[in-house]
Amino acid sequence: MTSYVERLAHRSREVGSYVCVGLDPPGDTPIGEVADRNRRLIAATAPYAACFKPNLAFYEQFGIPGLRALEETLQAIPDGIPVIADAKRGDMGNTAAAYARALFEVWGFDAATVNPFQGQDAVQPFLDYEDRGVYLLCRTSNPGSATIQNATLAAGEPLYERLAAEMPTWSANVGLVVGATAPAELARVRELAPRATLLVPGVGAQGGDPAEVVAATKAEYGLMVVNASRSIANAPDPGGAARELRDALNAPAP
Repeated sequence: MTSYVERLAHRSREVGSYVCVGLDPPGDTPIGEVADRNRRLIAATAPYAACFKPNLAFYEQFGIPGLRALEETLQAIPDGIPVIADAKRGDMGNTAAAYARALFEVWGFDAATVNPFQGQDAVQPFLDYEDRGVYLLCRTSNPGSATIQNATLAAGEPLYERLAAEMPTWSANVGLVVGATAPAELARVRELAPRATLLVPGVGAQGGDPAEVVAATKAEYGLMVVNASRSIANAPDPGGAARELRDALNAPAP
């Protein structure tokens, strides 16, 4: 049984890429066009993609037809390319177990994003799938995240630092979500969690800098991917945009 990180590292080395392509159809997309839009995007970007990441909210917004479009989208992704469910699920007990079964057994995702703020027991049902990746929110890319995630705890460290140090001890398949828009915090997370795989959103439309991400993460295949959604999907040439991001992330430091 190969781990998620091993599969991701193999794919990343195969195409020389840290690029995670987001598959997030806008709400004004006619539902009958969602799957075809995604198929075109997948075909154009697959040569440069380390992985794909559909955000489930962009399919759930369409109801049952959206879930059918998600099913068709997953069928279009070539074998051997890991797929992350951006679901940000978070609950406890039987509910968490049901979420984990849905994402890993029913949908067949290789990894999923999970909200860890109810503690390890709420995350454990996801961690029990030893061949799947579990990306836990740590320091996210949205502007308001610092209000909570940078709050100083009684022990003196910011909350995100406590999370970065603590959560990878829960399991070898724990990864962390850390935004490119906070490069200093990203570097600190890598210092505290040197072998955790990182999912880094915020490059592209949100303004994160690829060179800063590479410097902060000490980029290594399998231990980091950079997600881009709108900046690739909305580009005149999505394949070219994915290739440019791949090359930017592989560029030597100045």
